[in-house]
Amino acid sequence: MSRLTDLIASVKAKDPTLGADLDKEFKALSARLPFGLNFERHRPEAVELPLRTVRRGDKVRILPPRKTNDKGDQRLWSVTAINKSKGKASLKLINADAPEQKDVALEDLVVVAEFKDKIYPGLVSTGSVRRSDTKPAHTVINGENYHVLKALTFTHRGKIDVIYIDPPYNTGAKDWKYNNNYVERDDQYRHSKWLAMMERRLLIAKELLKPEESVLIVTIDEKEYLRLGMLLEQIFPEARIQMVTSLINPKGVARGQDFYRVDEYIYFVFFGSAAVTKLNDPMILTGKKNDNVDKTPKATAKKVRWGNLLRSGTDAKRSDRKHQFYPVFIDKVTGQLHSIGEPLLPVTANRNSVKAPDGTVAIWPIRKDGTEGRWQVGNVRLRELFGKGYASVGRFNGGDRVSFSYLTDNIIEQIDTGAISIINRDENGVVILAYTEEKESIENPKTMWNKTSHSASEYGTSLLRQFLPGRTFPFPKSLYAVEDTLKFFVARKPEATVLDFFSGSGTTAHAVMRINRQLGGRRQCISVTNNEVSPNEQENLLKAGYRPGDEEWEKLGICDHVTKPRIEAAITGKTPEGDDVKGNYKFTDEFPMSEGFEENAEFFTLTYEAKEAVNHNLAFKQIAPLLWLRAGAVGSRINNLSKRGWDVTETYGILSDIDQATPFVQCINEAENLRIVYIVTDDDRRFQAITRRLPKNVEPVRLYEAYLTNFSFANGE
Repeated sequence: MSRLTDLIASVKAKDPTLGADLDKEFKALSARLPFGLNFERHRPEAVELPLRTVRRGDKVRILPPRKTNDKGDQRLWSVTAINKSKGKASLKLINADAPEQKDVALEDLVVVAEFKDKIYPGLVSTGSVRRSDTKPAHTVINGENYHVLKALTFTHRGKIDVIYIDPPYNTGAKDWKYNNNYVERDDQYRHSKWLAMMERRLLIAKELLKPEESVLIVTIDEKEYLRLGMLLEQIFPEARIQMVTSLINPKGVARGQDFYRVDEYIYFVFFGSAAVTKLNDPMILTGKKNDNVDKTPKATAKKVRWGNLLRSGTDAKRSDRKHQFYPVFIDKVTGQLHSIGEPLLPVTANRNSVKAPDGTVAIWPIRKDGTEGRWQVGNVRLRELFGKGYASVGRFNGGDRVSFSYLTDNIIEQIDTGAISIINRDENGVVILAYTEEKESIENPKTMWNKTSHSASEYGTSLLRQFLPGRTFPFPKSLYAVEDTLKFFVARKPEATVLDFFSGSGTTAHAVMRINRQLGGRRQCISVTNNEVSPNEQENLLKAGYRPGDEEWEKLGICDHVTKPRIEAAITGKTPEGDDVKGNYKFTDEFPMSEGFEENAEFFTLTYEAKEAVNHNLAFKQIAPLLWLRAGAVGSRINNLSKRGWDVTETYGILSDIDQATPFVQCINEAENLRIVYIVTDDDRRFQAITRRLPKNVEPVRLYEAYLTNFSFANGE
């Protein structure tokens, strides 16, 4: 029932005459629909929080007895008092005509958060996997996606490059819940509930996307694609919207007496200057030799020019870029790369103090006149270039002068777009390049996609079984389909941030990892999912006497059972049982899945904090991951406030005692790659004074004023 219908019904119960008059007028107004998409904005959604400890002042529901499938008492109660010794809470019924109070065992209560309520979110770490010292972490957040999106308005407002979502298709077959109940086929408000659910989330997503250049991608099938299209038009009137048809199941899915469905639809919502990157892939099989049936590009003999790693001309001295003065160690026997050292700091440090590894010679960026110069790129970037075969060692004569060549960003961009082809690699793995023939004829991809690699059964369901043997997930996307879709918008953005707030099995994060391996870069994915169990599992668990929050229940939830272990298996190349993942990746990048990726991932669960605890610095441990995320999710995280009053990591710093501002500011001014400084103070005057002493490229954030202000508004209705 819609919210207005509920209100009219309640009026009828008290005053039948007034209720009948209101109902008559409501029906008359409903008959005069304005132009555009119209649907019921249903009563605010609410989410149960079984993992949250019950506190005084909470809204709660009373759970049904164990070993029953009953819905139980769906009314909301307010916790007026808690008696921990007896394990009970005193409750008062909310919005009741007559006062009703009772005492209930704490174990029979579940905290409820309505979407109209203010929340103060935090995150609790539930694990991590690390295989790279330099890349940011992909993050997986277990929580109600509406509230996680709200949390991300503090960390990523206006910072997301691409949002890719595969929302529930509203099939009527219990594929999603609204207010803790599955929406079934016979629900007369099924479509409007779905639209209300999507609208609330898309409105927040709009706040997260970069207005100057970003794209929203939404997949859907025939049941809701028309309504979704109109909803997107209404929410994003400033955007350009286009729909693509994608073949995902050549065998087809039965539709009764109707045509078999073999495809689905993908909406692309373009903001600002966002555009499709030309990748020399039309995405449609036409039978022509030059389409993606034949993936081997022809090339001309025109030579591709490499860059010289040693900087020349202006801005070429060691002091001009102090972090680009570092040694490259060459094997004395083979003349090949051994390793790349760290920047020598400070600029007055003597390079002769650096000891080369045994059997190597150190090559420094020394200019022709004998003065100390600098390399064109930093040491981290150079390692990435050598790793991809995008850098090479010149002739080595046994001395300490060697030239190095590398691919500039312009050449790499032309490789990404297909204008330059990798036609081979030499014995050292260095790429051999040539310009693609007829490069000017490269066109944008078509709006009909029918690639073999997009088959959801083979490269979604079957591929997932390789990473998670014995575990299932309904209708996962083809890994290669998601990869192809994202490439059109992140190929030229090596630092792009991708968000998927209906992440399900984690395909989007997996695809981003593959793109990083193919194209280089430090793209990161934020995956948001809940920990719901399937309808069948829910029924069996309830009959067995389990409830949400019990260990036996939670371990079968989507996030803990599928999303997290799939992403970990993709990175490590190991199944949850510790075996090597069997099989090879296919198509554009073929290698054993057991190799994994040089990537990192962090796993979190969303928490709901009390405003007073935040304000009094008592919830820092839960707020800490949000501060780390806002700073780019790179390197170590400050999980506890330092006793000395401040702390600094690779990308951010925290000053908790403003009396220690001087040593803190000194450390900040000496640091490189620092993005944000968090200053804990209620004194705006002192905050501004400290801010003026910071480097201009560092963003100052006042805690906890910035955090509390961000969330100090009603969440929705």
